[in-house]
Amino acid sequence: MLLSSQQSTKCARIAFVLCTVALIGTPVASQAQTPKPFEAYSNSARSLRDSVVQMAKAQVGRRYRTGGTTPEKGFDCSGLVKYVMAALDLKLPRTARQQAVQGLAINRDTSILLPGDLLTFGKSKKGVSHVGIYIGEGKYIHASSVAGKVIESAIDRPFSPLIKAWKGARRMLSLDDSVTTVATTPGKGGSW
Repeated sequence: MLLSSQQSTKCARIAFVLCTVALIGTPVASQAQTPKPFEAYSNSARSLRDSVVQMAKAQVGRRYRTGGTTPEKGFDCSGLVKYVMAALDLKLPRTARQQAVQGLAINRDTSILLPGDLLTFGKSKKGVSHVGIYIGEGKYIHASSVAGKVIESAIDRPFSPLIKAWKGARRMLSLDDSVTTVATTPGKGGSW
């Protein structure tokens, strides 16, 4: 049986509509998804900030090593920060002084800090010479040359000549945890 061109066009349209409806109603076979960067560290890491905190906490106890950038060989302060942020595909420069001008400067106020923010430290007017990762509740993780390892510390620790003063904070991740902040702010970079 031969169809007229009008009937053929009508059948083609019906077939198109039926196929479209079938595709919309059919679940799409999921593609093999690559594991999230921090899946091995925490199944509950649902945001970038949680992931940064979990990755930093996983390094606690690793030895301090000047120039160190890996868990196997040890970390210095900026090496630790660079390692943790690199797992999020966020590229940072190597030194604390260089890292202190990355991202967005935020006020030195614990009430506005978010986990994953970088904290900068230094003595007197020498500028930034130490950096750590804020993990919440007034605490941060850093590679301490004095302790000889990666440790968790309170921001408001009692004064000691061995402890560098908190100079400022830098936000590397956006407020909604969906996008990383990559802009470099010129100047000293922080609330000094």
